[in-house]
Amino acid sequence: MSTTFTPHPPTTAEPHPRRWAAAVVMMIAALMDLLDGTIVNVAVPSISRDLHASASDLQWTVSAYLLGFAAALIVSGHLGDRIGRRPLFLAGTAGFGLAGLACGIAQSPGQLIAARAVQGVLAAVLVPQVLGSFRTLFQGKERGAAFGMYGAVAGFASAVGLLLGGVLTDADLFGWGWRSVFLVNVPVAVATFVGGLLLVPATRERSAGRPDVLGSVLLAGGLVAIVLPLVQGRENGWPLWGWLCLAAGVAAVVGLGLYEARRHRPGTAPLLPARAFGLPAFSVGVVVQLLFALGMQGFFLVFALWLQGGERYTPMQAGVVTVAFSVGGFLTAPAADGLAVKYGRMVLGAGALMMAGGFGWVWAAVDGAAAVHTGAWPLAPGLLVAGAGLGFLVVPLVNVVLSAVPGELAGGASGIFSTAQQFGGAVGAAVVGTVFFGHVGEGLTGALAASMPWVVGAFGVCGVLCAVLPRRAVAEHSE
Repeated sequence: MSTTFTPHPPTTAEPHPRRWAAAVVMMIAALMDLLDGTIVNVAVPSISRDLHASASDLQWTVSAYLLGFAAALIVSGHLGDRIGRRPLFLAGTAGFGLAGLACGIAQSPGQLIAARAVQGVLAAVLVPQVLGSFRTLFQGKERGAAFGMYGAVAGFASAVGLLLGGVLTDADLFGWGWRSVFLVNVPVAVATFVGGLLLVPATRERSAGRPDVLGSVLLAGGLVAIVLPLVQGRENGWPLWGWLCLAAGVAAVVGLGLYEARRHRPGTAPLLPARAFGLPAFSVGVVVQLLFALGMQGFFLVFALWLQGGERYTPMQAGVVTVAFSVGGFLTAPAADGLAVKYGRMVLGAGALMMAGGFGWVWAAVDGAAAVHTGAWPLAPGLLVAGAGLGFLVVPLVNVVLSAVPGELAGGASGIFSTAQQFGGAVGAAVVGTVFFGHVGEGLTGALAASMPWVVGAFGVCGVLCAVLPRRAVAEHSE
């Protein structure tokens, strides 16, 4: 649920006559990814029962998708800029639908996790082509409207994904149960692939650098090496190999950044541009984005498990409980960008603290319930406040941070932000999920209460770090 600032290269070309029809087709395709970020969470308990999945299997079901997305996102954006966005958009759309089919027919946790990882990679092939095409097809106020449409749809998808996941799982269409949350992508992918063939024009950036494929492989390996021991460590008694793997993953990512800074190859698009990371506001902004995603994905994974396993809610009832969170986001998101232009980091800091306070309310309500059922109503005020904070924090985050980044780096910086969000979500499912499953012996209510300090703490740190961000946002798409 974020907006993207893009530079405005001068152009004299006539606008494409079917640009808005193409934009609608691309947005529908992107909607598949936007929904898949949350739709699976409510289905996780049903997946556990049907496939006899272990705790780490459930964490990987969420994390594998996010890791695949994070690992391939930056290089896919550079590749689309260089060879053309249309073929990658079509390939990503078709592949995403096939991967959704593979998820829907999986017969074991391993098959589902593998399909989810592939699905995440194909989402990373698809999504950058949508944003890159918008940047080329639209100019001036139309560009602002197009990116505004993307932001609105992203917010809509984030809000309804949990509810839709519960509805589809409970509806049990054709006896599919939880498989419906994946199979629904198949007809959407077919329709948007046909629409893409007919309506989406070919676009590219003639000055784009060569993608750094070798660096991308190293980055992907580093991200996986970080998350792997966090997910598997508890079940294996936190062995030495896990700590070594974690250290190697961190070293690989940091080493890649240092290598690109010192020996960057001419004509190759850097994955981790040192100039951007040399700006404190940008570096801190990336950490804020990562911590936000960590808290969000971690919370909604364990919250869905608690609602269905501890409170005996159906998947649809669990989705309905989250409506309070969605309503909070809808109330504040429309005003967030305008307030950020006027008040800058104060808006983001307030949003982060509202999220910490809202989830703190949920923590207190759950912790005070002891052995009795909490019910939904005591949680609703906290979820509403947390959702309102999300609108203030996430919607203007990129715009505020990129006010400190030179225009020529804005596109790459936006890609890094998206990567940080996906990777943070994978880490959140790993860390918060591990704490939750480590306390299941105390009961699911005790397990949720034990994991909530990590969620509240992540947003509290976000609020503190926002004090380092720029004072003002850039004016939105001003010419």
